[in-house]
Amino acid sequence: MPPTTVAPPAPATAAGLGGLPAGLSSSAADPTVAQTVNAAAANAAAASFANLTAKLDYLSPADLEQVRQAYRFADEAHLGQLRNSGEPYITHPIAVAGLCAEWKLDAQALMAALLHDAIEDCGVTKPELIERFGAPVAELVDGLTKLDKLQFSTREENQAESFRKMLLAMARDVRVILIKLADRSHNMRTLDDVPRAKWARISSETLEIYAPIAYRLGLNQTYRELQELSFSHLRPWRHAVLAKALERARSRRRDLIGKVQKEVEIAFEGAHIPVRLAGREKTLYSIYKKMDEKHLSFAQISDMYGFRVIVPNLTDCYTALGVLHQLYKPVPGRFKDLIAIPKANGYQSLHTMLVGPSAVHVEFQIRTEAMHVVAESGVAAHWLYKANEPDSPIAARLGAQWLQSLLDIQNETRDAAEFLDHVKVDLFPESVYVFTPKSKIISLPRGATVVDFAYAIHSDVGDRAVAARINGEQVPLRTELQSGDAVEIVTATVPAPNPAWLSFVRTGRARSKIRHHLKTLAQADSEKLGEKLLLQALRAEGVERFPADDEAGSTALWSKLLHFTGNRSRAELLEDIGLGKRVADIVAKRLAILIAEGMEGAKIRPDAIRVSQEQFLRRQERQAPITVDGSESASVRYAPCCRPIPGDAIVGYLGRGEGLVVHTADCATARKLLNKDSDRFIGVEWSDEPTRPFQTAIVVTLNNGKGVLARVASALAGAEADIVHIDMGQEGPQEVTDLRFIIAVRDRVHLAAALRALKRTPAVLRARRASSS
Repeated sequence: MPPTTVAPPAPATAAGLGGLPAGLSSSAADPTVAQTVNAAAANAAAASFANLTAKLDYLSPADLEQVRQAYRFADEAHLGQLRNSGEPYITHPIAVAGLCAEWKLDAQALMAALLHDAIEDCGVTKPELIERFGAPVAELVDGLTKLDKLQFSTREENQAESFRKMLLAMARDVRVILIKLADRSHNMRTLDDVPRAKWARISSETLEIYAPIAYRLGLNQTYRELQELSFSHLRPWRHAVLAKALERARSRRRDLIGKVQKEVEIAFEGAHIPVRLAGREKTLYSIYKKMDEKHLSFAQISDMYGFRVIVPNLTDCYTALGVLHQLYKPVPGRFKDLIAIPKANGYQSLHTMLVGPSAVHVEFQIRTEAMHVVAESGVAAHWLYKANEPDSPIAARLGAQWLQSLLDIQNETRDAAEFLDHVKVDLFPESVYVFTPKSKIISLPRGATVVDFAYAIHSDVGDRAVAARINGEQVPLRTELQSGDAVEIVTATVPAPNPAWLSFVRTGRARSKIRHHLKTLAQADSEKLGEKLLLQALRAEGVERFPADDEAGSTALWSKLLHFTGNRSRAELLEDIGLGKRVADIVAKRLAILIAEGMEGAKIRPDAIRVSQEQFLRRQERQAPITVDGSESASVRYAPCCRPIPGDAIVGYLGRGEGLVVHTADCATARKLLNKDSDRFIGVEWSDEPTRPFQTAIVVTLNNGKGVLARVASALAGAEADIVHIDMGQEGPQEVTDLRFIIAVRDRVHLAAALRALKRTPAVLRARRASSS
């Protein structure tokens, strides 16, 4: 929370641990009152830091002294600043450092926690922090400063950019987000002191962003606390009602829960398994969310109460499960083995729902002590265990997969809003677990498809995916995966991601990889088309070819041209021409002038570039058109208004930012564009050997009746014309009706053969190509 500064500040010094801490000054006229207030502030700050030092017994004396120095510096920096509660502002950084100390974070993290508002609120510079405390601490504070600029009430672009900075700071050093989550936790705990008008914004931000991040990193205790605090401030009335209802239910079932606990303890004593039994109660927010999503009443929530069973080792987990299943009957379909298949954030436990006394459902979570620490503290368990087990793999991988995914997405996504779009879905916790052909387990968000799975394996597998098999059966690529599915991807030799995949993929990684590939492909195609267009325009100026890269003066020539157009590179210029952002004729005229200037300096030989006068006149009479064959990908589009096919007379329109759009010569839309913008039309012609079928529209008029559509489809199949789309219109049943088809044919000859086959079909009255007018 931003501090309040009391003015004018009274003279004071930061006495550190042994004397009067800074952090408050008084404007009171009465010196006695000022002294009293300052003394109270000093006592509050001293007491806060004393509580912190009591938690730092795991640090070495040298590290502890560094933390003391950071405290003294922060205490002086926040001189005269108050929190909304009226306490000295320094109590907030101390509280944040205290939360970090509970996770046993190292001295650098604790120093950064104490200094986390120094740059943002006190005018302290990063170089100053580097000089006083070293680069690692300064980098942590700098990362936290960027996070504090996150304002979700601002424009979407600013929100997206700040969000990206936050996630990337976290990906570089996970301590950044741990300190930030501690900061947010303390701010939420003291939100009652903030004006009520700010509650909704801060709570929504916490619930939508910070709580899911805590879950992603396995910080389940922090995750639950942030949810509860956000809920209580966002929906105070509903929170109060549910709290009362839960208290009543708790008092009604106290005897029942006590009976279950006693029976379970006796059962484990009989099995000679030492266990630690702890009660678990569903949080108010999770109860509210379940009631809201499943439209249940409070009385219908069956899993409000449960137990955690902590056992010595892994084998005891499964033995304990057997003991519980012998004691009470399990509820079918409510068992999860999250030890064999852990969650993506590292969570491991056995979950089972049992029918206890009076038919009350009780959930049991069975885990080892190490699993319990990871379940509650996630990535922070690395520091909790580090002192005793420096080589322990526990929690070393926690969150690593998601953090690496953030960096992968960032590398391929420069636009902040697009980055936000990719990442947001990955914050939500529900997951499915599927198997590769080699029995490796892959975790994906619920709703993920075969394409998401392919990109999770490797970006090259995703780019080349053409088919898939789930549990041995062939399925479409858009098929949603279920836990336990065994998935096999069939790949092609050439990468060809489909833009339609963007409509159903769920993971940010898959979405960013597809967009990156399509963007790169479109850039390459546009550059190739731009080169063709510029060379064509250059020849119209009497120049045969571009100066070769190794030719004397070529580099200077292109530099001058780029200075004229304002492009950063030759590739960017050609891409702009291919997309229609620049007119090839104008660029060609300028290039021809520059070539002429280069010739005068004898840098470029005229006979190597210029064409003869006779050749030039011939080309002026008939300028060579661009050849199209269907292999142009994103750089060339075939207009959907007229759907040209090989054999049609065609024209090319170079739309602004659209690339080359091919129309039939008699297309009504093309005629309108020609009247309005004739300079953007260029000559195009079909290649002698098109590379693929082309889509065109036909209209079939027929007598309606049983089996007519099947006969029409059969006639088209017999003519080897693929049906892409059928439009039957909105009219009701009629005796005579029009069906509109989009079919794929090789050329006009193939289309004519398909229309003849239709006309020979019984019940077909007419078959014709759809008009573009």
